[in-house]
Amino acid sequence: MRDSSLAPVILFVYNRPKHTKKTLQALEKSIGAADTDIYIYSDGAKSGEEIESVNTVRALIREPWEFKSIHIIERAKNLGLANNIIKGVTEVIAKHGKAIVLEDDLEISKFGLQYFNDALTCYEEDEKVMEISGYMYPVNHAEQLPESFFFRVANSWGWATWSRAWQHFETDIDKLTANFSKDDIKRFSIDHSENFWKQVKQFKAGKINSWAIRWYLSIFNQNGLALYPRTSMIQNIGTDGSGTHSDADLAYQITLANQKVSDFPIEIIEHREAYEAIKHFYKTRKGSFAKRIVRYLRKHWNKR
Repeated sequence: MRDSSLAPVILFVYNRPKHTKKTLQALEKSIGAADTDIYIYSDGAKSGEEIESVNTVRALIREPWEFKSIHIIERAKNLGLANNIIKGVTEVIAKHGKAIVLEDDLEISKFGLQYFNDALTCYEEDEKVMEISGYMYPVNHAEQLPESFFFRVANSWGWATWSRAWQHFETDIDKLTANFSKDDIKRFSIDHSENFWKQVKQFKAGKINSWAIRWYLSIFNQNGLALYPRTSMIQNIGTDGSGTHSDADLAYQITLANQKVSDFPIEIIEHREAYEAIKHFYKTRKGSFAKRIVRYLRKHWNKR
């Protein structure tokens, strides 16, 4: 990778210093980090109780991390995750034309930045490719899949995109779903195997404020695709119940990739076997009734 071709990293942080430190330590060790510009957006405290933890994070991000440059943007007020991400991604992509996006609970593989940058370069001119996903689900028989492949779902756990794709991002959920048919809902929810449409309804009801479901809708409406690695470049370390938008869940734990992705698909079509493997994961990830009870108890114990 030539230094001039490296995409900037945008990191969104809030009030979890331990997670933020682990995220930055892994990012610093990723190949190409020393030649990468990083933009860190620190959201403001939502309440007086969170000021101390927010300030601890802000002190942490000001430590001498080994990146090409560090640009810190501290929000004076709490924007919330969705607004912070939308504004931050829009600002950085307007300046650089592309970006790699991480949050404060995502541990990246040593080969993660290399994967993102190689893929961004490879598909820079392919309009149908709208996202590079860093995370890959722990599906059965993953070894039977190619090194990388296309899938329709936009994943928010470590991703990258270009200005040509981000320009299609629409914030109005009603516009995004105005022409949805029953068949569209079925395709969008991967044959009703995942609760993506439930998230749309929750957003419309004011129960959630997700930028990610709107990003997926934006890509879906353009018939776009996301590139995925066979072995995940991202581990979500925030599914321990500590996050604002995450609960304790072990179903998504993976083993980080320990080698680079060398093979990228030439044909821009969704990979059928990968689609079926991920659909099976969606349908079975909650496990047996007994496992669901254990997860429910763990979730509520963490909130005590």
